[in-house]
Amino acid sequence: MSDEKTAQEQESRARLQDRESREQTPTPSEKSLTRKERDSVAEHGNLSPLTVYSVVLREGEDELQRPKTSLWWSGVAAGVGISTSVLVEGIIRSNLGSDHAYLTLIESLGYAFGFVLVILCRLQLFTENTITVVLPVLADPTRNRFYCAARLWGIVLAANLVGTFFTAAIGVHGGLITADTFAAILEISRHLAELTPFETFLRGIPSGFFIAAMVWMLPSAKGSEVLVIVMFTWLIAAGDFTHVIAGSNEIFTLVLNGEMHIFTGLASHIAPVLIGNILGGTGLFAMLAYGQVHEEM
Repeated sequence: MSDEKTAQEQESRARLQDRESREQTPTPSEKSLTRKERDSVAEHGNLSPLTVYSVVLREGEDELQRPKTSLWWSGVAAGVGISTSVLVEGIIRSNLGSDHAYLTLIESLGYAFGFVLVILCRLQLFTENTITVVLPVLADPTRNRFYCAARLWGIVLAANLVGTFFTAAIGVHGGLITADTFAAILEISRHLAELTPFETFLRGIPSGFFIAAMVWMLPSAKGSEVLVIVMFTWLIAAGDFTHVIAGSNEIFTLVLNGEMHIFTGLASHIAPVLIGNILGGTGLFAMLAYGQVHEEM
């Protein structure tokens, strides 16, 4: 076993030396550049897949070590923050009218607001963790890693749902939003509720994949983080895909408004989307992301 580990370490060092050699060897055009110009080329180069993987992996390592209390309150705040997506969608719909020719395309921009808030505030959103905390498990699949990942998933998911339930309760009973906006939110929520469990599951797979891809792209965004977040969350809304946390706010709104039983909401809508998001984010993207750099480490 030790001989096999030693061989792997030697192979890893050989790959590292090969990459360093390639980086230090100038291309034909770089031979005509000054040292300052070569530094500029290196500065403007794209991050390698292995570098992006290392950034996301490091983030995942840090998340796995965070205290339970920190994870909980960050998750609750994320649930509250992501509900902004539904609120802004409702505001846009109430002002444009339900019969506007381009309502879906315009309204879907509102969906991005909650994600921008949550991601840039570094709050714990469950669907982001379908890739960040999975990479450390894939890199070192020990029993402790599996436990830490399961612990984080359980705490963050529960906290997110508490946050969205709280904001749904305020929307239904708090009297803080106008009647027109609330009516628009109900329309949006009822549209989601019309989907069958199998449809919500299927539409959750692309959504999980897009969120994981977005997390993977952010280290390379270089000042364009907001644009990347808006692009892909707009795509989720405009494509009528489903997101377990943002969608839970809509389902809880119907539950608290007396239009749906809580068990139906959890079993027929939230649970299928949850499975779809995990499959898209972890089963597809995380595995592909790990697979493309595995042989380079």
